[in-house]
Amino acid sequence: MGHQLATALGAVGVSLGQLALTDAATLRQGVRAIEGLGFGAIWCGEASGREALTQAAIVLAATDRIAVATGIASIWARDPFAMANGARALAEAWPGRFVLGLGASHARLVEPRGHAYRSPLASMRAYLAQLAAAPYTAPLPDPPPPIVLAALGPRMLRLAAQRTDGAHTYFVPVAHTRWARQVLGPEPFLAPEQGCVLAPDRAAARRVADGHLRTYLALPAYRRNLERQGWSAADCAGAGSDRLFDALIAWGPADLVAARVREQLAAGADHVVVQAFTPGRTAPLLTELRPLAGRLLPRP
Repeated sequence: MGHQLATALGAVGVSLGQLALTDAATLRQGVRAIEGLGFGAIWCGEASGREALTQAAIVLAATDRIAVATGIASIWARDPFAMANGARALAEAWPGRFVLGLGASHARLVEPRGHAYRSPLASMRAYLAQLAAAPYTAPLPDPPPPIVLAALGPRMLRLAAQRTDGAHTYFVPVAHTRWARQVLGPEPFLAPEQGCVLAPDRAAARRVADGHLRTYLALPAYRRNLERQGWSAADCAGAGSDRLFDALIAWGPADLVAARVREQLAAGADHVVVQAFTPGRTAPLLTELRPLAGRLLPRP
């Protein structure tokens, strides 16, 4: 299924990122424009914004052919029956266009919802079993929605390979993608996120993306993952060292950013989720995505 999913989504997709913070009318306009550029998929998160399945439905309804994936839908935000049946409803309404990306999230996001955050691996394993067993009396989708897991470490990556169609990795350098492919094996789907800033120099890029690094380096799972890959505690402090910033964020002109996406593909990714950062919180991203589309996507 991994190769089929790679074919369906194409080599390059786009994270909604800051576009998810806009009003619904701007969101619809933005995703139609992204589809028009030729990207293969749009990835929608949730955290404190729109609920993931609802947001996916808005994007699916506003577009005609582009695939839509949750990147990610938290397993703590809805029980397995609600998750399974919401995904089935979307996959049946828009055949072949919806991918369910699941993640165990983080304690600081889960505990305010009233949950006791437990072992991500054990929780995900149990959740997947209940997901598969969820009854559904409405028409079943054909094909069923593919499932990918947010995975960083070796055990979650192996679970993704064994029980789902593959893995969506986030906040990872190219070296992690190469290693993740080795852990997954050749068949499962692998879709890393690649942050980018079109900027003339590192200082300008850091002004745009430092807040992103500061947010994610404060989450233990991401920091542990980088340290497991050999990055030091000093590299991971605050908004990260320049060396770590360069490894996580592709910056410069569009040619250099596109080259980093190709590096991810060469390292074993089937599909790269481009997350473009812009100076404005709710910028529609098209200024950044147009030149990247011209360098990364086949011309019609």
